[in-house]
Amino acid sequence: MTVPGAVQGAHILVVDDDEDILRLLTMRLSARHFRVTPAGSAEQALALLAIDPPRVVVSDIRLPGRDGLSLFEEVRKSRPSLPVILLTAHGTIPDAVDATTRGVFGYLTKPFDSQVLLEKIDQALQLSAPGLPSGEPSLPADGKMDDAWQAGMVYRSSCMADLMNEARIVAISDASVLIRGESGSGKEVLARAIHLASSRARGPFVAINCGAIPEPLLESELFGHVKGAFTGAGSARNGLFQAASGGTLFLDEIGDMPLALQVKLLRVLQERVVRPVGATQGQAVDVRLLSATHRDLEAAMAEGLFREDLYYRLDVVSLNLPRLEERREDISLLAAHFVQLISGKYKKFITGFAPDALEALATVAWPGNVRQLYNVVEQCCVLTSTPLIPLSLVLRALRLPSMETLSYGEARQRFERNYLIQLLKLTDGNVADAARIAERNRTEFYRLLQKHDLSPMMFRAEGRE
Repeated sequence: MTVPGAVQGAHILVVDDDEDILRLLTMRLSARHFRVTPAGSAEQALALLAIDPPRVVVSDIRLPGRDGLSLFEEVRKSRPSLPVILLTAHGTIPDAVDATTRGVFGYLTKPFDSQVLLEKIDQALQLSAPGLPSGEPSLPADGKMDDAWQAGMVYRSSCMADLMNEARIVAISDASVLIRGESGSGKEVLARAIHLASSRARGPFVAINCGAIPEPLLESELFGHVKGAFTGAGSARNGLFQAASGGTLFLDEIGDMPLALQVKLLRVLQERVVRPVGATQGQAVDVRLLSATHRDLEAAMAEGLFREDLYYRLDVVSLNLPRLEERREDISLLAAHFVQLISGKYKKFITGFAPDALEALATVAWPGNVRQLYNVVEQCCVLTSTPLIPLSLVLRALRLPSMETLSYGEARQRFERNYLIQLLKLTDGNVADAARIAERNRTEFYRLLQKHDLSPMMFRAEGRE
């Protein structure tokens, strides 16, 4: 059997407490160019799932402690799109059949034919294979799986891996998708990834922020207008629906759309026809709609600010982008990615962050999410004069006091030196005046100046004795 390009190298988690069977399955699947992770129990499998999510789980039903059915239930709760194949002995067939009605992908009875198992795994992998435009090969010439569709999504966290797996599955369909997430979490980047993984990838991707355009202009932006439709409409103009025809239209901050326009958008989604402002005839459009919001649309519906019928048209599938706080293991990868982009933009040789600077990035609070991280990295790249970005620049960009990184002795030393400098500036280097303000005698004050290698002459006006 030749493993199709779309599944070659896919990660398979195999769970069985029989070491001989586990070893045999690992060898057979590895020989077919899968990446295999073995686990001897359900507990170990759940831990491995969190660390490195697979594309398919193959598990025996009879396991010590938590059995394979319990493992399946846990997988279904946290990763409903992850296919699970159960291996069952004769006595557990009824349990396996029952599990298929609850969402298990399939089951095989022992002893099973290896060819049948490979075919079942291949079928499961097709569920999560990226959607590709018709006629395009699933593998590039170098034989590696094409991940170009998610090039803008940088991650290693399991929560993002789960999200991207769901995005890849939903991209194959033409269903409307509502992307939820806080401001700056990367909703447009995810929308573009879904577009690139879909059969519409060769068509246009058009994005608009519904909250950034004044209400009187938004209708014309979306649907276009005819000549003379309103003051200033000197010529006919197509809207973004027409511009996105054959591709994807992304409506960001859909929760900010005025109610009057929501009615017209609903009609377009129902009829697939756009009527420009001032026109009497509609124009057919072929558009896949993606939308996003950081608002609570359920609360907006309860307050009468968002139409319920439109909500259910938009929310056929809902994807939730996690906050940066929830994916801290991605921060170092994102920071390195941004350094590469920004250093090229400013034509500067920057290799990355110093270890303590990277630690600060990984531990600080990020209310502004990925967008805030990008801005911090950009400020550091602009200001750095060394290939390795130091901690001081990170603290400055984060607006954190650098004294937080000092020991008590170092902080006291720095305060004392700065205090003496300010006094000598104030008195133009007059030691008697400075000592009086500090409430110290001149001998002690001179001793402090000597400790910090300061001279009164450094602060005296030119020509003054």
